[in-house]
Amino acid sequence: MTTAEDKGQAGGLAPDPDRCADRTACEGKVGVLAKQYLERGLLVPDHVITSVMMMELEKKQSQHWLLDGFPRTLVQAEALDRICELDLVINLNIPFETLKDRLSARWIHPASGRVYNMEFNPPQVHGIDDITGEPLIQREDDKPDAVAARLRKYKDAAKPVIELYKSRGVLHAFSGTETNKIWPYVYTLVSSKIRPVNSKEAD
Repeated sequence: MTTAEDKGQAGGLAPDPDRCADRTACEGKVGVLAKQYLERGLLVPDHVITSVMMMELEKKQSQHWLLDGFPRTLVQAEALDRICELDLVINLNIPFETLKDRLSARWIHPASGRVYNMEFNPPQVHGIDDITGEPLIQREDDKPDAVAARLRKYKDAAKPVIELYKSRGVLHAFSGTETNKIWPYVYTLVSSKIRPVNSKEAD
């Protein structure tokens, strides 16, 4: 997770690169190309995902940025350097098997993009969307073997990025397996860097 502060006071969340092809913000030729890689359980190439993220971030030049899962490679980090200076970078150290199990439990409703997790946010009826009653599917890139392969590639690619931000003094690492135990520490850190946005300011 990376954050950058500009002159504005509103909060901004850019799309998760792994899900960008499902969002209206990433429609078009680049989004379609990204989706082709995701459906095969592959990491989206730097130039594709960087184009997606840069297009979205250009819309948020006057806002705070909170990026989830970007940058993941040195090429992406260099592209981000050209448009902003990061306030902090958060690295969550979560065991490999925990990540694989959680990601493999993810199912979606294709038409709407609604995401369910069979462990933490299951549908009311197994395999069925709560709203439409239509069947859920598991994406090819969410199946256990594809998840494991993607995590291994991510770890190799992310290592030099982590070292880069560590050398700049902006990296903060947290370890654990339970969100409710890690989140208070993350929230306190982020709040110390960027003033929280309340409902009145957001309006």
